[in-house]
Amino acid sequence: MSPFPIQEMTLPVALSGSDVIGQAKTGTGKTLGFGLPLLERVTVPADVEAGRARPEELTEAPQALVVVPTRELCQQVTNDLLTAGKVRNVRVLAIYGGRAYEPQVEALKKGVDVIVGTPGRLLDLAGQRKLDLSHVRALVLDEADEMLDLGFLPDVEKIITMLPAKRQTMLFSATMPGAVIGLARRYMSQPTHIRATSPDDEGATVANISQHVYRAHSMDKPEMVSRILQANGRGLAMIFCRTKRTAADIAEQLEKRGFASGAVHGDLGQGAREQALRAFRNGKVDVLVCTDVAARGIDVEGVTHVINYQSPEDEKTYLHRIGRTGRAGANGIAITLVDWDDIPRWQLINKALDLKFNDPVETYSTSPHLFEELDIPAGTKGVLPRAERTRAGLRAEEIEDLGETGGRGRKSAPAPADREERAPRTPRQRRRTRGGAAVQEAPATTAAVPAPAAEAADAPSEPRTPRRRRRTRVGAADAAAEAVMNAVEAVVEVEVAPKAAKAPVEDAPAAETKPRRRRARVVKPVEDEVDFQIAPVSEPVAETRTVTKPRRRTRVVKPAEDEVDFQIAPISEPVPETKPRRRTRAAAKPKTEAVAETPAAEGEAKPRRRRAPRAAAAKTEG
Repeated sequence: MSPFPIQEMTLPVALSGSDVIGQAKTGTGKTLGFGLPLLERVTVPADVEAGRARPEELTEAPQALVVVPTRELCQQVTNDLLTAGKVRNVRVLAIYGGRAYEPQVEALKKGVDVIVGTPGRLLDLAGQRKLDLSHVRALVLDEADEMLDLGFLPDVEKIITMLPAKRQTMLFSATMPGAVIGLARRYMSQPTHIRATSPDDEGATVANISQHVYRAHSMDKPEMVSRILQANGRGLAMIFCRTKRTAADIAEQLEKRGFASGAVHGDLGQGAREQALRAFRNGKVDVLVCTDVAARGIDVEGVTHVINYQSPEDEKTYLHRIGRTGRAGANGIAITLVDWDDIPRWQLINKALDLKFNDPVETYSTSPHLFEELDIPAGTKGVLPRAERTRAGLRAEEIEDLGETGGRGRKSAPAPADREERAPRTPRQRRRTRGGAAVQEAPATTAAVPAPAAEAADAPSEPRTPRRRRRTRVGAADAAAEAVMNAVEAVVEVEVAPKAAKAPVEDAPAAETKPRRRRARVVKPVEDEVDFQIAPVSEPVAETRTVTKPRRRTRVVKPAEDEVDFQIAPISEPVPETKPRRRTRAAAKPKTEAVAETPAAEGEAKPRRRRAPRAAAAKTEG
């Protein structure tokens, strides 16, 4: 078995301890190109036994570090290094987010030789002093350009500052933009830039991948994908979408059409993402719908078709997507469905990669050339026949409990502690119940004249009973106020009733008629003002009904009489000829009697002046 070009060119330089920048196409063995030199620089107990290292060189701290951008790539690299270091028993640990901290911290305490991790979790553990990076001898940045695109450059620089100054640094990626070269100049010492290509593979893409590009309508894409998945010789297939919502929707539609499909995107928990990948590797699921989080590092054997359901953002993403097939010398098929709106974006990608699909052919699910080029049997429909539904499906793969950090409040460990904290609160609730019961028994005991010792015994009920008494006092005050108001109203009614009884008297002097009107109409505003000022007068009212009350009423009514003179004048003028005036004079006769009983000292000049003109007017009318 011969090594790949990137491995053949990188291994001699990397094993010598020099810094390396490795660039090669996807699926050409870059992981082992930096993995084998990394494992050789690690000192393990087997080296001490063989005499290749001294005992003081052994340490429980990590000696090599691999930084990757995604969790899926972290798992992929960890599995490859475990396989390569199994002979020397090298301890490799994957550290990434979405998992519980405790298992990773316990593994670090036991001792680790190589760590593969994502920048965020590495910084978290290093900040908590759980991860010691002072003994790292070799650093590898895998898919360095992706870390720049995802905004990991500040985190990577922080991690680099925690490492020893004397170390070996290696950068590997399929694409190497200028920003990565700038990073290399700052943190690497005279690196060797290796760009490996095969003599018969000059293009940017792998030669053994057959590429097809079609202009498709968004409404017809699910039907097209369903028919493409029934092509002859189709093995495992990966479908890439640009958004998480689209990936979830397509996975659901394919499942309804009878395909064993799974989804991998950012909205899923880490347990669900790993479940879908395990089912895909184990063959329980043959269609994996994912976003670009799975475009790098996923190395699954048997992937024959890669479908770009939506056009990629740029040429680098396109290369990494189609690189999931045709790996390790195998053949693959890459199909890209370009919508009308994505034609300008695709033309830029086509120009950058020097492809021959500048103007994709307009294609539908019933187009004959689609069936011919992709070897789809004639008459294939968009639903998988029941006879071909042989996969176990995603539900056959169990979800592993990873203790995901997203559900910190729902962990099983702190739940009992919270309950224990709440346990001492139950006596408080009982005290409240007892206090309530004591307050309810208080009225019965007060009626029986209880001893003061009983009140001292129920200490918590003492501050509550005054509150209830205060409420009772307030209620009694309100009731007393209402009683006073009712009494005042009753007095007013009693005074008006006898006056109305004397209404039949018709022979009354004309001079007294006007005060009668004034008295009858002044009573109403008096009632309104009595509500506020007559409360202390309610006791003498019971003894003298006609003498005492009118005195105080007349005092209060004084401003009201002034207002009545101005308001009643227009009412008296329009009724000069009607007889109700004589009736009102007769009805007001008892009122004049009540007014006559008032002391003369209380009379004022204004009423006398008003009576004179009114009396004169009465004489003229007579």
